[in-house]
Amino acid sequence: MLGEQIGESRGRRGGRRIISVDAGFKAEVSFEDQGKMLGIDGGTIGTYCSTPRPDGTLLGEGQGVFLTRDGEMASWKGIATGRFTGGGAVHYSGALIYNTTSKKLAKLNTISGVFEFDVDSEGNTQSKVWEWK
Repeated sequence: MLGEQIGESRGRRGGRRIISVDAGFKAEVSFEDQGKMLGIDGGTIGTYCSTPRPDGTLLGEGQGVFLTRDGEMASWKGIATGRFTGGGAVHYSGALIYNTTSKKLAKLNTISGVFEFDVDSEGNTQSKVWEWK
């Protein structure tokens, strides 16, 4: 069941590179954003890889860290399904797991997140995360 929204951010796609051309291609993408997680201000640095599937959708796998403004952090890993939405824009939806030693972010160790992540044709990103109950 979908729970409360726990995170939201906006940012920018950074570097992109092709890491394989076997059976299509595999692209690696980095991004940075600013927003809130559990109501705490901070930012994310993340990297994900996308691989096209025969039906035109994308398989996305990623990892990253959320850093609070006072230096606490939580790492995450995720998996998603993506699709092109026109003009080079991409929409992903998927699931996240977290790991942290931060007392402020400790709730993340007890939950999974579900997310939507969008990259527009100019490389701007927007994400929202909900608790998955």
